[in-house]
Amino acid sequence: MSLEPIDAESALELYLTDRATELSEASLKSHEYQLKHFIRWCDEQEIENLNSLGGRDLQRFRLWRREDGDLNKVSERSQMNTFRVFIRWLESMDGVEQDLSQKVMSPSLTPDENARDVMLDSDRAPAVLAHLEKYEYATVPHVAISLMWHTMMRVGGVHALDVDDYSPDDQCVEVQHRPDTGTPIKNQSKGERLVALSDQVCDLLDDWLSTQRPDVTDEYGRTPLLASRQGRTKKSTLRSYVYRWTRPCVYDDECPHDRNPDECEAMTRDSASRCPSSVSPHAIRRGSITHSLNNNMPDKVVSDRANVSQRVLDKHYDRRTDREKMEQRREYLDNI
Repeated sequence: MSLEPIDAESALELYLTDRATELSEASLKSHEYQLKHFIRWCDEQEIENLNSLGGRDLQRFRLWRREDGDLNKVSERSQMNTFRVFIRWLESMDGVEQDLSQKVMSPSLTPDENARDVMLDSDRAPAVLAHLEKYEYATVPHVAISLMWHTMMRVGGVHALDVDDYSPDDQCVEVQHRPDTGTPIKNQSKGERLVALSDQVCDLLDDWLSTQRPDVTDEYGRTPLLASRQGRTKKSTLRSYVYRWTRPCVYDDECPHDRNPDECEAMTRDSASRCPSSVSPHAIRRGSITHSLNNNMPDKVVSDRANVSQRVLDKHYDRRTDREKMEQRREYLDNI
């Protein structure tokens, strides 16, 4: 095979142009953000032609990116998966040697690491929500996942909401502990709170209530906010929606795990959790909390909004890297 010379910057530009018709705008921006680090690395290494890339170069880039970005295993795995897709595209363009993408390595996660660290990060969340807004607007999955991401609520909190708990005038929802009528919440009465909503989320809830929500009550005579014709949507159903719609092949049309869709065990509704990249509702909560902290929302505000103590927030939810925390503190230096 005869390779055609191409530099990294031109390759990325062509890649993004080619994928623009396949990916959502949010996904495209996510790919661009992650792959721009490869451009920086090529500049540092004075690599002007990608034809010469080999397996050792890919490993050097991986190690450089890990140190440069202070990446944990989950973030490194996500970025290397995107990088593998890019290299596979380059193969199809005769820009690199065939099968080079198979030499892109990413870290393996133990079950314990995966359970503790996995989250729907701020790169993926907009892509998931953009897909739902375009193809599943104002459906239960769209409303549920939007609420989880924008409010940091646990799945039990979202499940417990009634129509009357939503105030369009005050733009908020009230989370209440009602164990006697089937909807206890974690932390019980201490978990009760008012949660402010954005204009966008209120518009979504208004459209759901006016056009999509079935006129039903649950077995206790309450009017659940999230409902089907059978009554209040079950927590297990909400979890299954999250697993289903966070599979990359659903919102990105690309499998980062090189799986054949016709043979993938995670393609059916009931087996979506078997996809290595699908996440649970708790991962949405963790990702939303980290996203808010990264965007300089004060720890106290996040703690109150998410109904989590500062100690638990630091230990289990705050996934900012040491570098990210340092850069945020740097912003206050001019005031000293």
